[in-house]
Order: sequence, then structure tokens, then C-alpha cells
Amino acid sequence: MPNYALAMTSRVVVIGGDAAGMSVAAGVRRRLPDTDEVIVLERGTWTSYSACGIPYWVAGDVESPEALVARTPEEHRRNGIDVRLGVEAVAIDPARRTVSVTDGDPVAYDRLVFATGAEPVRPDLPGIGGDGIHGVQSLDDGQAILDELERDPRRVVVVGSGYIGLEMAEACVLRGFDTTVIEKAETVMPIIEASLGDQVAEAMRARGIQLRAGVGVTGFTLDDAGRVTAVETDDGAMPADLVILGLGVTARSAMAGSAGLPLGPKGGIVVDDRQRVEGFADIWAAGDCVATLDRVTGELVHLPLGTHANKQGMVAADSIAADLLGEEPRLSFPGVVQTAITKFCSLEISRTGLGEQQARDAGFDPVVVSIETTTVAGYMPHAGTMTVLMVADRRTRRLLGAQIVGEEDAALRIDVAATALAGGLTVDDIVMLDLAYAPPFSSVWSPIQVAARAAVKALVG
Repeated sequence: MPNYALAMTSRVVVIGGDAAGMSVAAGVRRRLPDTDEVIVLERGTWTSYSACGIPYWVAGDVESPEALVARTPEEHRRNGIDVRLGVEAVAIDPARRTVSVTDGDPVAYDRLVFATGAEPVRPDLPGIGGDGIHGVQSLDDGQAILDELERDPRRVVVVGSGYIGLEMAEACVLRGFDTTVIEKAETVMPIIEASLGDQVAEAMRARGIQLRAGVGVTGFTLDDAGRVTAVETDDGAMPADLVILGLGVTARSAMAGSAGLPLGPKGGIVVDDRQRVEGFADIWAAGDCVATLDRVTGELVHLPLGTHANKQGMVAADSIAADLLGEEPRLSFPGVVQTAITKFCSLEISRTGLGEQQARDAGFDPVVVSIETTTVAGYMPHAGTMTVLMVADRRTRRLLGAQIVGEEDAALRIDVAATALAGGLTVDDIVMLDLAYAPPFSSVWSPIQVAARAAVKALVG
């Protein structure tokens, strides 16, 4: 191992100052000597903020963007990190170990981290660049939408009904705006099974949302000033004064691709389990810009969530520090099981693992069961209802996925299934788990266990 004490000082440069980037920077800063430099290049004006909280800020549940910031640039600087705001990286030169920026000389590095995040999908449709058409990814995006709502638009159209689309539709309805949701799939939230999506659609309509499922967007009509006035679809035009795009995101990785770094699904940078970029010994990547391993299928996926970004940042920091200090890394990122949770007003929605078609596409022979149960013991006065759908593999009896739609305190039960997936448990194993029970909290059989028992019976058949 090299003697770090005799080596020259090093410079770690991080591109991107949100969850993954600042987790890397903070972790490296704690491990390396003060003489080493840790520089963060952030093109915006915020660091360490919760993009997931933007819909709740728009809805009025969160008072200000500052409430969504875990640590300010000034706080990071006090901890010894050189945070440079308003500095956009535009290219890297892996051979020369430099990062080119929009204003100033190239920044040299010894170790480089891509934490560039993701960007909203903006399909190349006529009029997509018009005023009043917004994606939702940064705090600046959230402020732009709030500014639009201050104009008191008569008609808000949300395109897409994934997590962001659903949450932004809820925010607009709660603020009293006439809201329409357009979804290309036949039912909302195509990431869950159609039977559960129908429950979500019913809840949306009950709150006054006009839902147009099975409708594709073909473009946007703009007025002479370049402002949106309608959303063009294959089912006719829908008037709109504000359009919110909820079509998902792709990795912000064009700069990495131009430098020859390997890209995977949705442009995610391909890394190993230490977050080191495949084929580049001095470059790491973490967060929404990377592809990661699906632990159920063994395939790479792009799954942009803050939970993974923070973990991957921690792993990358450990790997970089170990590399510079001549030590063995202690941490690795094992992958994901695609767990997610959201809500629409009082209806909670969660999922983990594979749905039926995903399981078939991955080569499994899925058995699917769906059960109705209660959030607590059915005789308790506050008992709510919930649907649990479970997918298992016929041959191995292994759990492949689960989904929940239900009333308050339903959705977080998905964590039991997520843990079972990570452990490779069978439905038989799940039935025998020692889970907490008391009438105010659960029925005698946990909802996930009720579904597992149904799966056991289906597998016998």
C-alpha cells in the first residue's frame, strides 16, 4: 500500500451539490487530511435539498424552499468543503483530469465524482418549449410553478400520472385549481397493476380531477406571445393555462457519455458496487445519474430516489477515501428492489419488486394474488381498508413483488415485503415471520402475511 503521508495533496472534485454529491463531499472531507481539497461544482443556488418535497411545498404543506434544505452551502463551507455555486461543468477530459466550466479556467482533479442528478423527460413535441410548460426537478422548478399559480390559471393540465404527476395533481386540486391529468396508459400509475390503478383513478375523480387515460399528447398550442393555451392530444385539444410535466426523468449524463463513460438504462452511468465508473479508475458516480443493480432480476435499472442517492454517496465517499489513503473500502451498494411510496390525498400507494408483466419479462413464471384486508384489527373503530397484491415465482416460491393501495397507515407495510425481497425470502418464509401485532396496529396476521398465505394457497393449486 502507498504511504499516504509521503504523497502529495489530492483534490476531489464533485459535479453536483444535491443529495449524492454532498454526501460524497462530506464523507470524503471527514476522512481526508485538511490539506486535501474537496470541491463541489453546483450550477444552481441550492445544496442538499429534498426534491421529493417540492409537491408538498407547492400544495402549501411546506412553508418555504428553505424548509426543504438539509444543509446550506454556507454550512458545507464551514465544514471545509469548497462549494462553488453557479458553476456549470460542461465537459470533462479524463486523460488530463480536468473539468471545463462555463465561466473560468478548467478545474483539475485527482478524483472526480459525477452527481449530476436527473432531468425531467421533455419529449420533442411541437410547442414543448412554450411558456407555462414546466417540469419538476429542482427548487427553482418548484418556485416557477408557484409563480405560475399566482397568476391564477383557470385550467391546469398535468401530463403523466406517475409519482410526480400524481403528487402535483394533488397539490393543484388542494389549492382549488381546475385540474386535468392526461395519461397515455389505460389507467393511472402504470407502475402498479391495473386493478390497483383503477382504485387510484376513482380517488382522483372523487376529488374533482378530470382524468383522461389512454390518451397520448401530440403537442402544445401556443399563443402569439409563446405561451401555452392548449395541450394537443390524439383525442383532441384540451385548453390549458399551465402545464406540468410528470413524464418521469432520465439521467443527466450527456457530459459523461461525451467523455466516453459507459451508459446504461435511461442514460444511467454504469458503476460497480463501490460506485466507481466501469473502466475509469479515478471517476465515481452516484445518485440519480447512475444505473444500479436490480436485486430481483440481476439487471441494471435507473431508479432515481433520494434514499439511494444518499446511500450511494456514502459508498462512493468511502471508496474514494480508501483509494487515496491506501486502505480497503468498507462499504458497497448492493442494488435496489424498486421500492417506492406516495399518496393521493387520503389514499396511500406503495410498491416493491416486480409486477406481473415485469416478472414475465424477466423470465419468471409469476403467480399473482390480491387480497382485501384492514389496516388494524377489523373490530377497531379506526380500521381502514387496503388491497395487497403479491407476485411470487411458481418454481422457487420466492417473493417477486408486492403492491399496496389503501387508507391511512396502509402503504408503509410495503417495507416488510421490501426486506423480504432483499433477503430472497419465499412466501412460506414470509408467513412465518415474527411480526408485531396488537389490535390498534394490525390484524393478527400482518397484511403482507395475509397476501403471502394467499400466495401459498395459489401455489398449491
